[in-house]
Amino acid sequence: MAASKIAITINDKLLKQLDIMVKSKVYPNRSKAIQAAVADKLQRLERTRLAQECAKLDPEYEQNMAEEGLAMEMDEWPEY
Repeated sequence: MAASKIAITINDKLLKQLDIMVKSKVYPNRSKAIQAAVADKLQRLERTRLAQECAKLDPEYEQNMAEEGLAMEMDEWPEY
């Protein structure tokens, strides 16, 4: 997989925590640790996207739309 080199700014506290993880062999280097963190964050955002979009919906409006659709369909159903 192709990789690109970038420059970032990170606060000292985070950098110290990052360096501790690298020194403890949790990650082989800073770059891999940051890649893992970014990938994890992007995956979390993607998983929560549906929930965020659903939270924007108005439950009363959605209920009314569902009931309206059902009422229209009931008129179309054949008599048995």
